[in-house]
Amino acid sequence: MSSSFASIFPGDESLVAEYPLHEAAQVEERLQAAHLAGGQWKGSEIADRAVHLRSIAQELRSQTEPLAALMTSEMGKPLAQGRAEVQKCAWVCEYYADNAGAQLANVDVVSAASRSYVAFRPLGVILGIMPWNFPLWQVFRFVAPALMGGNSTLIKHAPNVTGCALAIEALVERAGLPRSLVSFLVVDQDVVHSIIPDRRIAAVTVTGSPRAGRAVAASAGAALKKVVLELGGSDPYLILEGADLDKAVEACALSRLVNSGQSCIAAKRIITVPSVHDEFCRRFVARMSEAVVGDPREPQTQVGPLARVDLRDQLHQQIQDSVAGGATLLLGGQCPDGAGAWYPVTVLADVEPGMPAFDEELFGPAVGIIRAKDESDAIMLANRSCFGLGAAVFAGDRERAELIAEQKLEAGCCFVNDWVKSDPRLPFGGIRESGYGRELGPLGIHEFMNAKTISIE
Repeated sequence: MSSSFASIFPGDESLVAEYPLHEAAQVEERLQAAHLAGGQWKGSEIADRAVHLRSIAQELRSQTEPLAALMTSEMGKPLAQGRAEVQKCAWVCEYYADNAGAQLANVDVVSAASRSYVAFRPLGVILGIMPWNFPLWQVFRFVAPALMGGNSTLIKHAPNVTGCALAIEALVERAGLPRSLVSFLVVDQDVVHSIIPDRRIAAVTVTGSPRAGRAVAASAGAALKKVVLELGGSDPYLILEGADLDKAVEACALSRLVNSGQSCIAAKRIITVPSVHDEFCRRFVARMSEAVVGDPREPQTQVGPLARVDLRDQLHQQIQDSVAGGATLLLGGQCPDGAGAWYPVTVLADVEPGMPAFDEELFGPAVGIIRAKDESDAIMLANRSCFGLGAAVFAGDRERAELIAEQKLEAGCCFVNDWVKSDPRLPFGGIRESGYGRELGPLGIHEFMNAKTISIE
């Protein structure tokens, strides 16, 4: 078993840094420190917590350039997108600083008692298991509401972004947050499973693959610990009659290519009706071919390498298997020679159920186009998935599109004439193998609170 984690720049596979794993005594020390810090923090006033969150937001903004560069070096995120990610982290901190007071206020309930109400109280130490694709955003969208709710957090980040994990830990300390309220474990996954049953862990949240979600949910369930799961997705984008094709093409391209295609809510299955199919394909391939692929450290780059070579190889195999199954390659699809986790922007047509491009999640700059018989068939194909994270509908009749989004599509987040994105103000999460529970918005802060009934005779 390795005694350290290595950060590798995926552009050329060069070593960025190595980090020693925490030993058992260090894990215990950090768990106990998070427990003790949370015991004090839960008694603090929400207004005081908000001061700390705003200070974190200010520190994030002041460190935008080094944080963006760190993400680029560890997982290949295009530099401009890294800067935007840091700003979004500051936004979520400020959102909860501004709104947690109202979101956590007691709720009066009429009952047979002289007075009854619901009070929201913190649970304790929340264990977070975070992915590499948005190394800062995934952490802060969990940490900000957890802290404002009076909880402490202990986080296991993905091995290839350990530098980002330790940078976050240092940043919140510089911002003045009491020590150990946000701390990280540099450990293997088996260590995480071993501490889930510990009495000092109150609940668990996971962002990752369905396989990771199942494993953690099993451990948390055995210990009767609450868990929130935000897992993978294969988001359908429906292009229906009368859709503004310029808008639809641009939205699909932006959604598919953000973070070099490594997003759980990217457009992954584009489903067209016959009246728009040919023209959409023509425009979409032209738009995707314009994407600037290159060194993620250059500000003009829109698509960089994937985070790891093994992930690139997995994506290429999915594309090859889909083509072997009858899909038509319209763009890309050729795995380049040389070092690095590079993969070209790729578009497949004639994608059908049974192909990896339809049934599985494509995590990279590759997308499948599916031709539906009509609107009803498009909806059926959209819902024919084990996932249920996001979905989008583009149509000329906006009221009809809204009805489809609300009543017909089976997903946690449905957008009309726009691409799916997370927003601190709106609940975010999925159904089926995309997980359960919600992050962000008022529902997100309530996930890790004890909704306590108080009844007074």
